[in-house]
Amino acid sequence: MFCNDDQPMFNIGVIAELLKVHPETLRIWEKHNLVEPSRRNKQRLYSNNDVKRLQFIHFLINERGLNIAGVLQIISMYPCWNTKNCNGGGNSAKGEAVNLNKPCWKEQGTYCFVLEDRADHCSACPHYNNCQSQ
Repeated sequence: MFCNDDQPMFNIGVIAELLKVHPETLRIWEKHNLVEPSRRNKQRLYSNNDVKRLQFIHFLINERGLNIAGVLQIISMYPCWNTKNCNGGGNSAKGEAVNLNKPCWKEQGTYCFVLEDRADHCSACPHYNNCQSQ
């Protein structure tokens, strides 16, 4: 069976149990635009990528001591936060150019790649790619 990381599959109760948080916590994070689950018949459904985002948010709040405003500031520095085709980060042990101060939200233990120039940043942006195809 084909598994798409962006396909909504998990309800709020399953995710709350997985993260060991109250479902209301997830609703608060959604209200502050930290994550945007899909809806089916008024029920929130989370994808695997949503779970990874929520795990990263949970890490920032509980391990790093940030509040919601701090988390919003941090995720604003991740241009790939809402990109569906983000491949995840890299590892300096493999000789990849990574930013050790910017852990990847998608792949635990990896870091965001260092962009060589602004063109690299633009070519990864879905808005740039949409403009190029028109």
